[in-house]
Amino acid sequence: MNKELVIVFVKNIKLGKVKTRLAKTIGNQGAFDVYTELVGVTEKATQKLKANKRIYFSESIVENQWNSHQKFVQEGADLGERMKNAFIKGFKDGYNRIVLIGSDLPDITANHINKGLEALTQHDIVFGPAEDGGYYLVGLSKAHNFIFNNKPWSQTHLLQETLNEIKEKQVTFTTLDTLNDIDNFEDLIASEFYKTNIELQKKIKQLQG
Repeated sequence: MNKELVIVFVKNIKLGKVKTRLAKTIGNQGAFDVYTELVGVTEKATQKLKANKRIYFSESIVENQWNSHQKFVQEGADLGERMKNAFIKGFKDGYNRIVLIGSDLPDITANHINKGLEALTQHDIVFGPAEDGGYYLVGLSKAHNFIFNNKPWSQTHLLQETLNEIKEKQVTFTTLDTLNDIDNFEDLIASEFYKTNIELQKKIKQLQG
């Protein structure tokens, strides 16, 4: 059995339900188009990974997306609980190096994910820091569930607070390259993802009239 697992958390792509902060500037349709493209980037990054993959949807399984992957629905009251439950299931099913990523990263590549899995051969925990103070990747080689409990989700001190607790407990960890996710219009227009995607630029400009 392959002992490595990559978990991808995706939101069901629904108008008005994705990238809501971005939607305040470019509207629900624009946010929908951007998120659809970002999910495509994530699919491409995970396509050729040797690790097994599980896709966790936010609300319901979509049959015509992520073909030939194991699919689940996220379970839990907040993001921490949902991530924790996905890791618990992975460890229970016999995996011993598990990495979880989101699906709104314009610059994520297979290399980042593989580095995360590789780091777990020597460390208990790995994080891919995001520029906004959170993280785009979290990986575990043991079930350290405390990292998901009572955390300031979506706050700028999320990663720092989590790392402080890890240090207190003297658990081994490491971090990867810092990447920027796209939460608002400034993030979008500053990204290479947007600058090089002419079709997406056209769509957004048309929507902005």
